[in-house]
Amino acid sequence: MTPRSALFLVSLALWSSGTTVAMADPRAVIRGEMDGELRRQIERAVGEVDGPPSNRFEARRRAQAAAELAEALLRSEGYYQPTLEDAVEGDETPVAVVSVVPGPRFLLTQPTITWAAPAPDTTTDGLIQQQIGLKPGDPGRAVDVIAAEGRIVAGLSTYGYADAVAQPRRVVVDHATFTVQPEFRINSGPLVLMDGVRLETRGRTNPDWVTYLIPWEVGDRYDPEQVAELERRLLETGVYDGVGVALAPADQTDEDGHRPVIVTLTDRPRRILDAGVTFSTAEGSGVEFIWTQHNRFGRADTLRYEARLANIDSRLGVDLSLPHWRRPGRTLKLTTALVHEDTDAYRRSALVGAADLQQRLGRTSYFSYGVGLDAGHYTENRFDPLTQLPVTFDRDLVIGTVRGSAYMDRSNDALNPTTGWRLTVSAQPTAVAGEDTVLFLRAESQLTAYLPVEDEARTVLAGRVRVGTIIGGEELTVPSDRLFYSGGGGSVRGYEYQGVGPRLPDNTPRGGLSLFEASAEVRRDLGNNFGAVVFVDAGAIGFQETPDFGNLRYGVGAGVRYNLPFGPIRADVAFPLDKREGDADFQIYISIGQAF
Repeated sequence: MTPRSALFLVSLALWSSGTTVAMADPRAVIRGEMDGELRRQIERAVGEVDGPPSNRFEARRRAQAAAELAEALLRSEGYYQPTLEDAVEGDETPVAVVSVVPGPRFLLTQPTITWAAPAPDTTTDGLIQQQIGLKPGDPGRAVDVIAAEGRIVAGLSTYGYADAVAQPRRVVVDHATFTVQPEFRINSGPLVLMDGVRLETRGRTNPDWVTYLIPWEVGDRYDPEQVAELERRLLETGVYDGVGVALAPADQTDEDGHRPVIVTLTDRPRRILDAGVTFSTAEGSGVEFIWTQHNRFGRADTLRYEARLANIDSRLGVDLSLPHWRRPGRTLKLTTALVHEDTDAYRRSALVGAADLQQRLGRTSYFSYGVGLDAGHYTENRFDPLTQLPVTFDRDLVIGTVRGSAYMDRSNDALNPTTGWRLTVSAQPTAVAGEDTVLFLRAESQLTAYLPVEDEARTVLAGRVRVGTIIGGEELTVPSDRLFYSGGGGSVRGYEYQGVGPRLPDNTPRGGLSLFEASAEVRRDLGNNFGAVVFVDAGAIGFQETPDFGNLRYGVGAGVRYNLPFGPIRADVAFPLDKREGDADFQIYISIGQAF
């Protein structure tokens, strides 16, 4: 069986398994003159049963229940004078029937708000009146009236009235004029002014550091978004199992009218030892130990020691993360390590160090900048364009890098997005000294997008494009670990690590000065936490500054997903098209989260 025929069979199984045949019967047949949307709403409200009634008594009971459900739906949609008649038709095969005459649809009049003492200030009153969202002449739907009441209370909280509550509303349904007049009765409570924070835990976190994180000034009006921002700032540190941030009860208001915010923190274990074993058909095996210390300095810091022995990337290192360093939302990351990389294209043994600052923008986006310094020994397998022969040479190099990147996330989920997009861009001006001297700029960007094509996002189209370029360097002078490679689970599936792109005569991968990758997936939710995917990936490595589309290589495949509360577990099998000598027949990938 060829890879194409295997993919066709998998695709056919995917789409056939995503289709189910409904065997249920409606509880009752709905009859009457009405628009199609109202009929569908009534039929959904009436619901379905497992099979037809066994006798006329059961059919009568179903018809009566269906009539009650239909009437409740009609009233909630503003039809307060419906005429409904339940009946049973047929003797040997009885059928429950409900005849419906909706009657006129009642319309809203101008809604009013009655404030319980104390009332909010006039400015807030005016703003709330604008946010009710109900207009005279709109259908008198119950759900719209209830939603408007919720907007009033939420708006009051936004404007500083944290204790606002809704009292029983009064809704007058006038059968003579076919109108619905809602009257909202709201107790706004007093205006709340914010104080500092009170840390109610016995952990290692310094209370002064938590106070430094608050996004408001003492005396500001209460703003739930600012309270939520403090909670986000504490959660993003990653050192707490639980974070609680809430306004203190009203009886804790001081004589100036200020009320504190109470913070409770549940610390993660201070010391954690992680050990793991990895195996991949594309990247080999390895063993790793990580010793992590949380909150060592009382400011939600993370100190991590790592030891990893693997076929491709072994290292012994330490890194320190200091969240909210000198300003909220900014994280200082310090890293140093001894690394040894052994790939098909090169071997590297080096001492590396880096310092980076990452600044959060909004809730999910950020930009970062920093410096890195590497000093090490390189053994590189290259292609000499002058002699047209492969060469192997050793170099001792010192590499200094200034680097900057930005990440924008407008998707709806970190591990299983169904709509939106993400954009990553990075630039690394680099200076190389030692046995060679060269200056170059390495730049890269990636865009992913997600488009649901059915209601409830059961089918999602996902796409990815990645491009990269090195400006100012040459293939022989740029260090091998800074060149572009492609192939593997995170790039072009179906090929081994570094398996896409031209090769030396002995099948050693050649790194390039430019990169192009693209992927397209169709993701289908099959129900019961299962999903399936079919995909095609493409990639090319070029030896000029601009991407080379003349040597594109393609991989196709399919996979399954099992959705857990934190995200999907994925398993993919991919096949290289037009495979070359040295390419495996297929590759298997298992990990957490979607491929992109």
